[in-house]
Amino acid sequence: MGLLNQPRRHRVYGGGTELKFSVHPQCSLCLRGEITLPDTQDETLKRAASSLTKTAFVVVLLLLVSAVARAQVADAAKAGDALVVEGSYTSDVFGLGRDVRVRGDVRHGVIAFGGDVIIEGRVEGDAAAIGGSVIQLDGSYVGGDVMVFGGAYKHEGSAARNPSGKTVMVAGYEQELRGLARNPSALLAPELSLKFAGLRLLAILFWFVVSIALTAVTPGAISRAAARLQLTFARVLLIGLVGAVVLGPGVAASLHVLPPMVCAVLGLTSLLLLLLSYVFGRVVINAATGRWLQRVLLPEEKRSESIALLLGAAFWGVVLALPYVWPFLVVALVVISLGLALTARYRLGRRREK
Repeated sequence: MGLLNQPRRHRVYGGGTELKFSVHPQCSLCLRGEITLPDTQDETLKRAASSLTKTAFVVVLLLLVSAVARAQVADAAKAGDALVVEGSYTSDVFGLGRDVRVRGDVRHGVIAFGGDVIIEGRVEGDAAAIGGSVIQLDGSYVGGDVMVFGGAYKHEGSAARNPSGKTVMVAGYEQELRGLARNPSALLAPELSLKFAGLRLLAILFWFVVSIALTAVTPGAISRAAARLQLTFARVLLIGLVGAVVLGPGVAASLHVLPPMVCAVLGLTSLLLLLLSYVFGRVVINAATGRWLQRVLLPEEKRSESIALLLGAAFWGVVLALPYVWPFLVVALVVISLGLALTARYRLGRRREK
């Protein structure tokens, strides 16, 4: 029995090399001289988890920066001092983030962004307010049109108008337009609120439903596009960048040369191509991102295509809510989406054959 428990030594000769190993009856093959093979999958998961942790840290840091910046510009969002125009003024009057009060005579027009236009004297031109109201007090006069977006037009007593003048008024979103004009940084750093969170959840749900529908209709196209995105990312990005330049400045420059009918067709075609490309590219990016997150977060037996699409939609829904960063991400998504759409006929097999 003692001899059976002792390890058996063997020698194998091959190619001029002698390999010594021992075999124990109770255990599997054991090499003399411990050899540790690297676990590639574990290392990949560790690197992916590290990248995900860094991404989460950057997200939290950007949210903190946004909160600090919002606290610093809180006073700027409040109503500023009114711009008072007295005497005779021979040019246009502009007010940004504050009210404009006209007590004298303005030869041209008056416009206020994020404030009211209060007229006590005379305005020979137009009076307009975006995110505010146009108010004519008793004894005032407006010789041109009155245009109000996000407010109301009010006139008191014997306020006079030119009979040929028109009134254009679009009500609604007064507070939003007023706050945006008085604090433009709010566009890049949206306020964190229940309304904002609800809109983000709706966006995630929308893109998840669109991803599910498009994947069910064209599963092969989505899979091939995701493979192109991973294997030929530089090619897709370059073609998308060229396509964005052609659809943007190229089409805009051609509108000044071509006939009106051709310009209308070209503009509608370009807009339709941009819209369809973004939808297709966004679904592909959701699928590729969701598959990567599945490999990091979930074991293999719990992975599925639906979960991957949900994870991808949720990831980009959160990332696109980051303050000061989301405009650059939107541009990057548009460029990559154009590249994926324009390389739809490109096959990876051809590249391998070459």
